[in-house]
Amino acid sequence: MDGSRQPQTPPVLILLGPPGAGKGTQARMLEEQFGLVQLSTGDLLRAAVASGSDAGKAAKAVMEAGDLVSDDIVISILRDRLSAPDCTKGVILDGFPRTTAQAEALDKMLSETDQQIDAAILLEVDDVKMVVRIAGRFTCGACGEGYHDTFKTPRIADTCDSCGAQQMTRRADDNAKTVMSRLDAYHEQTAPLIAYYKEKGVLRRVDAMGEIAAIKDAIGALTKSVVA
Repeated sequence: MDGSRQPQTPPVLILLGPPGAGKGTQARMLEEQFGLVQLSTGDLLRAAVASGSDAGKAAKAVMEAGDLVSDDIVISILRDRLSAPDCTKGVILDGFPRTTAQAEALDKMLSETDQQIDAAILLEVDDVKMVVRIAGRFTCGACGEGYHDTFKTPRIADTCDSCGAQQMTRRADDNAKTVMSRLDAYHEQTAPLIAYYKEKGVLRRVDAMGEIAAIKDAIGALTKSVVA
C-alpha cells in the first residue's frame, strides 16, 4: 500500500494519539472544514444498539454482560456505518483501531469496497506535560465550558465565565495516577500502530502540544493533501 487512494472512493483517515491529545476536538474541526464524518467507537456502539440492528443486538448483549465488544462486532458495525449516505465524502476514525489486530481487520474490511487508509495522523505529545494538562481539567456542570487549573482559570474563582454558574466538576479519572496509567496502556497497546502505519506509508505526524489553532492548521493541510 503506497498511501494513494483508489479513484472515486471516499477517503478514510485515522487520528492516533493518547487520551487527552485532542483527537475528538480536531476530528470535529475536520468535519466542519472538509465535510468528513467523525466516527468514534463509543458513538458507533451506542447508535448500533439504539438502532436494533443485528450487530447492535450482539453488542448490547456483550455490554450488558459486562464484557468487551469483540473486534468482529465492531468491524460489522463500522461496515454498516460506512455504507450510509453521509459517509460519501469520507470519514475520520477516532478511537479505532486500537491494536494492530484491529488495524489488520479494518484493512481487510475496507478492501471489500476498494478503500484503504489514506492517512493515519499521529498527534504527538509529551507524557509528562500530558499528565499536567489532563489532571488539571475541570468543567462547568451547568453549560459544559472547560477550564484548567493552570492554562484556563475562571475570571472569578469557581464561577463559570460563560453562564455564571458555580457548579464546577472534575472527572474522577482526571488525576495524575490514573492519567499515567492510561498513557502506559496507550503505549503498550496502541503505540505499535505507529510502526504499522509507517510501514504502510500513510503515517503523518503532528506536534499536538501547541495551540489548538496551529494543530488544526497542520492537520488541515495533511487532510487537504489526501481529500483533494
